Amino acid sequence: MEHQDAPLSDKIDVTVPSVARMYDYLLDGKDNYPADREATEQLLLQVPSMKVLALNNRDFLRRVVRVLARDFGIKQFVDHGSGLPSVDNVHEIAQAIHPDARVVYSDVDPIVLAHGRALLEQNENTAVLQADFRDIDSIWESDEVKRLIRMDEPIAALFVSVLHCIKDEDDPAGVVRRVREKLPPGSYLVVCQLVSDDPETRRSVTEFMAESTGDNWGRVRTPEDVRGYLEGLELLDPGLVEVSTWRADNDLAPKQPSNEWIEFGGVARLT
Repeated sequence: MEHQDAPLSDKIDVTVPSVARMYDYLLDGKDNYPADREATEQLLLQVPSMKVLALNNRDFLRRVVRVLARDFGIKQFVDHGSGLPSVDNVHEIAQAIHPDARVVYSDVDPIVLAHGRALLEQNENTAVLQADFRDIDSIWESDEVKRLIRMDEPIAALFVSVLHCIKDEDDPAGVVRRVREKLPPGSYLVVCQLVSDDPETRRSVTEFMAESTGDNWGRVRTPEDVRGYLEGLELLDPGLVEVSTWRADNDLAPKQPSNEWIEFGGVARLT
């Protein structure tokens, strides 16, 4: 069965670690379970920098949204594989700058849908849907996107720390390309994923995450893979970088403590 034909489950299996809930645990969130915490602690034994990496990645998302809303006037955001709500979510940052900003979140994990809808109950300019971000049409042809997103205005499409969750056979570059084809001129693509120059790190972490999540994982890739996602597009300064260095607020911002693996990405503009 192809992934786009598989029914999405509304049941939360707390015995199998979820990438969204593991990430929540790394961010000191409370929406995780013993299986998620155990798998995360085992992962930290292999790559001790993972917690700082997750915190830096969240800060990158905040900075990107703030820059796009404040400096480039973007009022529409579609967040693919958004994960669980945390502090300073996309809509909170964007709407603090533009009260009429519109945001659609999507994630395959049913717990994200449950928590997201509770959070956004009183926010008519924001929606959350349960969708597999590989199935682009299920997101972009959804009622939520049709209600909130105006296709004649620039949009920021976010793929923040999610593309490593899908396998090569699902063509992550193709996923980004299909979204790119839907965006109007003047829109932005935000992409980052876990990468490593060390083949052993790529192998060991990929195998561990695949085993822990019931094979709901792609792989740690290389910086060159990420460059391919945005090939031919105009990159905002400073280009594709380790994300803690992307327009850091100040020199005191925490940096990635080691180079065993990094979150690598940036922002591209469609002309």
